[in-house]
Amino acid sequence: MSSSRERNDRKQPFRGNPQKVEKPSHTRGSGRPSGPDGKDWLWGVHAIEAALANPARGKPRRIIATADRAKQLNARFGRLEVEIVEPRDIDRALPPGAVHNGVAMKPDPLLPLSIEKIGDPASGMLVMLDQVTDPQNVGAIFRSAAAFGAKGVILQDRNAPALAGALAKAAVGAVDKIPHASAVNLSRALETLGEMGWRIVGLAGEATQTLEEALDGSPTVIVMGSEGEGLRRLVAEHCDVLAKIPMPGGFESINVSNAAAIALYECSRIRAQREEVTKI
Repeated sequence: MSSSRERNDRKQPFRGNPQKVEKPSHTRGSGRPSGPDGKDWLWGVHAIEAALANPARGKPRRIIATADRAKQLNARFGRLEVEIVEPRDIDRALPPGAVHNGVAMKPDPLLPLSIEKIGDPASGMLVMLDQVTDPQNVGAIFRSAAAFGAKGVILQDRNAPALAGALAKAAVGAVDKIPHASAVNLSRALETLGEMGWRIVGLAGEATQTLEEALDGSPTVIVMGSEGEGLRRLVAEHCDVLAKIPMPGGFESINVSNAAAIALYECSRIRAQREEVTKI
């Protein structure tokens, strides 16, 4: 594990980004509505069923649904207090273009874990997002983190979207299936995780090592930078190693959620290989 001094010995400011991440365009249903912002709502069957199944959630503050959806929810979760409405009534409560599948819910918010809690014990994978603010991207990263068995996602306290609305819809229930932590200062959070035994790997297109070369199967925090600017200098300096995803096709632009999915797959693959070698 490198020391804080070793991590901060770069002479030039770090201007890298995770594979020159492109900013996504926003179309109908993209989570950037001109009407209600949807921050207090969940919508869509998968997101709401995951929230209702999550014991960390309290009693829903409000559920509105079509008659058919209400019947399905009651059959699975018992008698719920559901307001039976028409689809157009749900449309009016949500951002324009929200694909709600006939159901929406106002839940109690999910409370974040501390860095110490999410990092103990040091094993497996964590994902840290450095100023990744697009709800669709963050939701997709939660979904990939859950799919590849990550222990959780670490978000910045002030520069992260609410875990509801378009984000929760894109996550397809993953925000209720894996924990998340919130940190005011990501650099200090990385120092804490390093002291706990985690190895910090930051994604940057300008890195000299490939992701495969940088990963060693040890407990790993994958750090992803923002959609436009990439990793900030101090965050990059607190990484043990910077790595890139090789792109032999010559196209140098990749969405941050796609980069996160590739990194999580590669990390899980190398961890599995190390476990197999250990068993022999």
